[in-house]
Amino acid sequence: MKKIVVLTGAGISAESGLKTFRDTDGLWEGYNIEEVATPEAWQRNPELVQHFYNERRKAVLTAIPNKAHVALAELQDQFDVQIITQNIDDLHEKAGSKNVLHLHGVITRSQSDLDPSLTYPIAGWEIKATDVCELGSPLRPHVVWFGEAVPNLQLAAELCQQADIFAVIGTKLVVYPAAGLVNYVPREVLRYVIDVDIPFISGGQTIRKIEAPATIGVPIMAEELYAYFRK
Repeated sequence: MKKIVVLTGAGISAESGLKTFRDTDGLWEGYNIEEVATPEAWQRNPELVQHFYNERRKAVLTAIPNKAHVALAELQDQFDVQIITQNIDDLHEKAGSKNVLHLHGVITRSQSDLDPSLTYPIAGWEIKATDVCELGSPLRPHVVWFGEAVPNLQLAAELCQQADIFAVIGTKLVVYPAAGLVNYVPREVLRYVIDVDIPFISGGQTIRKIEAPATIGVPIMAEELYAYFRK
């Protein structure tokens, strides 16, 4: 079974109504990133940070996977599909994808302020100021903030090295270190790039560019793969 490794970004979730800060010139739902998405912000004003992510979590819990998420999940019937996502929502899982690696955490979980390895599912949309981990430390969103290490980066790189087919969907490849994952994909591998604004992608000998929203581009990619590997 051929292994498809997919790197997804904000563009795939935007079509389910979830916005990102890059859509609004550095503002995320009216907030400066420095106010809500850095360790310094958490130390300075944990109430504001908690409120911001509680509101984002509300949106994620009500969001519905779109045709792109569904098409990726359906590829599992004929391919070994591994998704690496920069998104903190759980729309891939909702659509039925079984192998999803979150580079930047997932907003539906909390983590210990003291020990990031201690994570917990969140019942509902809210982390309260009084919620603490088993060590007695406050709980924060299970999200990798700007300036923090990306714990799953090495695993993601190893998965990219195993790809028979690689796809970049809904990302401009400007957020590092995630953008550097394309460099781990073997040169001979077929690479798909799907976005309304195709980013530059280096390396591969064969690149198939689909300049379209993910909800259009991913089903096109899926049909091409079904047809090609049906031969």
